Amino acid sequence: MVVTGEGADMRTSVFRFMGNGGGRSVVDDFVEELGAARDDGFETVWVPQLPWEPDLLTLLAVAMREVDSIAVGTGVIPIQSRLPMVLAQQALTVNLIAGGRLKLGIGMTHPMISEGMWGVPWDRNVRRLNEYLDGLLPLLAGERVDAPGELTTTRGFLDIPSVPAPPVYVAALGPQLLKVAARRTAGTVTWMTGPNTIRDHVIATMRAAGGDAHPEVIAAFPICVTDDAAAARAFAAEALGMYGAQPSYRAMLDREGLEGPGDIAILGDEASVTAQIEGLAEIGVDELGAYVLAPNPEDAARTRALLRARLGLTVD
Repeated sequence: MVVTGEGADMRTSVFRFMGNGGGRSVVDDFVEELGAARDDGFETVWVPQLPWEPDLLTLLAVAMREVDSIAVGTGVIPIQSRLPMVLAQQALTVNLIAGGRLKLGIGMTHPMISEGMWGVPWDRNVRRLNEYLDGLLPLLAGERVDAPGELTTTRGFLDIPSVPAPPVYVAALGPQLLKVAARRTAGTVTWMTGPNTIRDHVIATMRAAGGDAHPEVIAAFPICVTDDAAAARAFAAEALGMYGAQPSYRAMLDREGLEGPGDIAILGDEASVTAQIEGLAEIGVDELGAYVLAPNPEDAARTRALLRARLGLTVD
């Protein structure tokens, strides 16, 4: 099958979790998978930082030195665990190694992590994000910063010459955080958010707040091409169950009218999955972050083949 282009110019990227390496080195596994994504024709891979996994930016410093051409987005790094100057220092160092291929996604994480694991209050999030950006954005741009705040204060500068500032994306779901993302950053990265909510809430809020700018919406979805949608749905529900317990994601699922996280997945045969993906392009999503989530190797292979086909590549 050959597909020559994407509907409404929506890009297709890979969304994947770091994982545990499946019995081998996490670093070796990630380098291999990143190289495979590049060879398949993808321009970007998005990877979240989970609190119990290896440090993502350290991993990217190795992987992006080993694998050229492809960009990697952090989707996302929680801001509560790193001061703005520390994150700017790490991000610019990785971007120096990668030749400007880093995309920096940040977010507010969840109460169970911020308060339960780190002891950082999960409150005043709009102020917290704004004060964090007050420190982060100038430092990424190579500027000295003097940004006193109630929750976060950043003063000083970084001496990392000849490094482009990575674009910053914010994982935002509430309307006020979406407005901050639209006005101050390159856009947002969504997860556990359905197409109607993306259209009527995320895109509508950001476009209104962004003015003449075009803040991007990177929408990550679990995807499986299969002839047994019921089995794939059950597999997705089990694999993604933890997300239904997080208040911010639960609110997005409720807004979409979905019972649980498994219902967010894009499932079905090639025609059905293609139609659902094209539906995202039609509502204005700028980039689909495709997370292959299949109950068996055959469905995983079919899913990867469809995604490669969207890039205009010939697949078996």
